Amino acid sequence: MTQSRRMLVLRAVVEDYIRSQEPVGSTALTRAHNLGVSSATIRNDMSALEEEGYLIQPHTSAGRIPTERGYRYFVDRLASVVPLSEAQRRGITTFLSGSVSLPDTLQRAARLLANITGQVAVVSSPALSKSKLRHIEIVPLNAVTMLAVIITDSGSVAQHTFTLRQLPDAVALNRFSELVNAQCMYMPLVQAARRIRTIIKAPEYSSVRPLGESLAKTVESMAHDEGTGQMYMAGTSQLAHKQSYADLAPLFDALEEQVVIMRLMSDLSEENEGVGVAIGSETRTPGLIHAAVVSSGYGRSEAGDETRGDRDKDEVPESSSHPVAFVGSIGPTHMDYETTITAVRAVARYLTDLIARDEAA
Repeated sequence: MTQSRRMLVLRAVVEDYIRSQEPVGSTALTRAHNLGVSSATIRNDMSALEEEGYLIQPHTSAGRIPTERGYRYFVDRLASVVPLSEAQRRGITTFLSGSVSLPDTLQRAARLLANITGQVAVVSSPALSKSKLRHIEIVPLNAVTMLAVIITDSGSVAQHTFTLRQLPDAVALNRFSELVNAQCMYMPLVQAARRIRTIIKAPEYSSVRPLGESLAKTVESMAHDEGTGQMYMAGTSQLAHKQSYADLAPLFDALEEQVVIMRLMSDLSEENEGVGVAIGSETRTPGLIHAAVVSSGYGRSEAGDETRGDRDKDEVPESSSHPVAFVGSIGPTHMDYETTITAVRAVARYLTDLIARDEAA
């Protein structure tokens, strides 16, 4: 008995169980797969795989089903994930390009991913704590109130009003705005706040100091707001139609803990280049013990926030980049991993390209 053939048997069991969700027997494998050996040999291989912890026999005389270890082996050895067809890519682009805003795009992305996989789809908006400053527009509203519109590289837009004792000198305000945008563009928010404070120390900006300090505090608070990222979810009803509620109750309970889900999927997408997969106990979440999570980061931000703004973009090593948000799918451990990974990757790439186009605009 060769190890390579045994693992071909394991792959066949996983594929058939994902398709049928019924225990798989040796006779069925012999008929469905060209493994080149007899049913008795396959039965011996399956017994060995059970002893090694890859398969389990739920009932005496029944076929076998994969264990968490079996799924992990299968996922780790997916030789290649079938890319989407040109028609499928056009379908994604057409569906998502009709969005009117970033939040609308993310909600549409969640619905699209849920429709493709038949599972729960989760998409997070970029957290401001991981964003960089793209542009600040400062507009007087009345005699004592200023409006600051703060736009980040991830497409987030924040509006803040400041009440002042008197408005700053118009000429100084225009120069201040131009200088902030020239010096702070694509700086991490914390560093941008420091630069704003440095700018207002100059004598020519004395009339702008109250506004500048308020603006710096606002940008700084945005940088430390870990809860800014919003989570968009879709597909719970579709999944419920496929499984009994009793089987899904722990999963639905886990989905209520949005902070836990966001941390899990964010960590998973940051720990893995491309698409990350956590199966059962790997999620470290009791409600997901019989579920699997597939997640990918999207967008690009640079590590090294303390110095990034002082360097040319090309000087930052590629390895220092990390995603600004994530897109993922949650379903049963017997999910169609190939389809799910392909769909998650495709949607993540679309969102990454979308943010990159916004940056270049």
